[in-house]
Amino acid sequence: MDTTALREGAERLGVHLTPAQADTFRRYHLELEQANRRVNLTSVADWERAQAVHYLDSLSALAAVPPVLLRSGRIADVGSGAGLPGLAWRIALPSLLLTLVEATGKKADFLRGLPEALGLSGVDVRACRAETLGRDPEAREAYDVVTARGVAKMNTLAELTLPLCRPGGVVVAFKGPAAEVDAAEGETAIHALGGALREIIWVDVPGLDRRRALVVIDKVAPTPHRYPRRPGIPGKRPL
Repeated sequence: MDTTALREGAERLGVHLTPAQADTFRRYHLELEQANRRVNLTSVADWERAQAVHYLDSLSALAAVPPVLLRSGRIADVGSGAGLPGLAWRIALPSLLLTLVEATGKKADFLRGLPEALGLSGVDVRACRAETLGRDPEAREAYDVVTARGVAKMNTLAELTLPLCRPGGVVVAFKGPAAEVDAAEGETAIHALGGALREIIWVDVPGLDRRRALVVIDKVAPTPHRYPRRPGIPGKRPL
């Protein structure tokens, strides 16, 4: 499993990976590949494709985060699934404190075993819905950066992420070609939850034939106490 494409692609994104960090990605992929036989974690299990589709795609979003928030910052990855983008960020930036939020029990079990397997500290796994975590006093508005990759439309995702983000922090949502429409439809929810749409950044990810859109939201005010609503409600009745 050669890591040359991963390291070169990361450099093009402005992320320097040491040989040891690149090898951690390789070991991460082996863990993912093995677990994927038991749990449906990803449809892209091939190393050659996964370097671009999963790992470089995840790293592409680091450019959207103000550097000050990445210096020993607290990061929450909502709907983490196989651990992306959160674990990719943590491998690349060892000073981060990472919380992976995953409600599906089998996926959360996989994530719990990864820090020890990969020799990573500062990684916490919360097996719960984001709506539940957003009402936990220890987690509410406790994170510098909240991210989510392919979780929900923006009018729903805002309610899953902004209650976790502290005022002064940012939410970075991974989106596809319809990002501008999705963000526009989500602006009512974003404002109601204390956010303000800053920008949509289009990124060319090495190895992918499509552009990645990153919706960046500033947390400008505290989230009103009534949010997030009960689990499942943000998806059924978006703001």
